[in-house]
Amino acid sequence: MTITPESVEHLLASEQFSDRLSALNHLRQLEPAVAFRLIRPALTDANVRVRYAAVSQVATLGAQDRELALVLLRDRLIHDPEIDVKAAAADALSALKLQEAFGDLEQVYRGTNEWLLQFSIIAALGEMGHPDGFALLAEALGSQTELVQTAAITAIGELGDERAVPLLLPFVHHDDWQMRARTAQSLGNFKTSAPAQEALAKLAQDDMEAVAQAAQASLS
Repeated sequence: MTITPESVEHLLASEQFSDRLSALNHLRQLEPAVAFRLIRPALTDANVRVRYAAVSQVATLGAQDRELALVLLRDRLIHDPEIDVKAAAADALSALKLQEAFGDLEQVYRGTNEWLLQFSIIAALGEMGHPDGFALLAEALGSQTELVQTAAITAIGELGDERAVPLLLPFVHHDDWQMRARTAQSLGNFKTSAPAQEALAKLAQDDMEAVAQAAQASLS
């Protein structure tokens, strides 16, 4: 079957959601500018799986028109009724490094108790690299949800702000080895910080091999 803009547009207009999902897969074979134009109606499709797939693809296709991508993804982040789609919008905003959406991400984070959405937003702030995200990431380190804490440990390290070091040090002694390993990776972003290097030296002697290896990699 030959994939053309016309064939994809036809599938996107189908009443069968499986056809519309197939159309989104076919978009990958078209020129990105054409695919980005065609994908827009799918962002508000009645079927959540179609919307999720479309929003996820905007993470790459949105580079064709960053201003329009910002508008489209903001709309899904704020107004979509499904948490999965909102989370995908946060992921896409971070992949495109659309820092203009920081205020929206912060507002949505504070307005939800859904761990998946909180996790996606915290991870997004690290990848996005917006310096104003520091305060929110510091707050997320105290989350009652460990997955959100784990995302915050990584994200606050990615910002490279040395104010993060004293906030990360308590996790050196965390009971969960995965949290210690993530802390070791995060502290590796602070090569000029003596406290960070001292903590890494300690973690390099951790009884859990994965933690020790992560610390040794950060020290090298």
